[in-house]
Amino acid sequence: MSLTLTTPARSATRASLGSRVAILVYGVVSYTISLGVFAYLAGFVGGFLTPTRLDGPLTGSLGAALAINLALVVLFALQHSRMARPAFKRGWTRLVPPAAERSTYMVATNVALAVLFALWRPMGGEVWTLHSPIARAAAFGLYGIGWVVVLTSTFLLNHFDLFGLRQVWLHFRGRPYTSLPFRTPGFYRIVRHPLYVGWTLVFWATPTMSLAHLLFAVGLTAYMLVAISYEEPDLVELHPQYVAYRQRVPMLVPRLIGRGPR
Repeated sequence: MSLTLTTPARSATRASLGSRVAILVYGVVSYTISLGVFAYLAGFVGGFLTPTRLDGPLTGSLGAALAINLALVVLFALQHSRMARPAFKRGWTRLVPPAAERSTYMVATNVALAVLFALWRPMGGEVWTLHSPIARAAAFGLYGIGWVVVLTSTFLLNHFDLFGLRQVWLHFRGRPYTSLPFRTPGFYRIVRHPLYVGWTLVFWATPTMSLAHLLFAVGLTAYMLVAISYEEPDLVELHPQYVAYRQRVPMLVPRLIGRGPR
């Protein structure tokens, strides 16, 4: 009787540990790939060190390039927004372990970006070109500042929760996941969405704005505005304090005079 009771218990323990290890490894691999994809994105948009780039001369039909690029932007926007909605997550976690949900979201984001990198079609043309060395340096400086704002914003709240590492680590240790508390540190005291402010600088700060770059910037800026309209009701439902925060702190244009609530 004793052997009959203890053997399955040990087997279940080993299986549970194996599952936790597998999910942890999955999360770490997902995070590592995400860092590589973000590094590639910096070169892709900035026009350096990557084999494929946002800008370049037109090859082939302008109409075909426009259609393909627009489809790629829409594909990324749908994936990135749809999978972030609570209703989708509730259904998705019936198939994916809840601890791996965020890591899987990042995997899907990486795939969408990889498809965009591979299939993007430069369209030639120049909307504007800055010829002054000072102006060009300023544009590159704003581009760099945009990346600093993006990365800093992720760490101000919880970088590892955003990328799914905190979830898989808590699961590995056998601890339940707890949502992050409502806080407004750093940039979040002067603007509600500093992450999107940083992305806006990344997309628009360029010394040479080509047609393809303009399509990319306009499309993803429009996506961010739509995403905010969906995200904020979710934040109000999750954090009732967000109502007062939204009334006091601007959405995208930072308030440089005065402070928002802590």
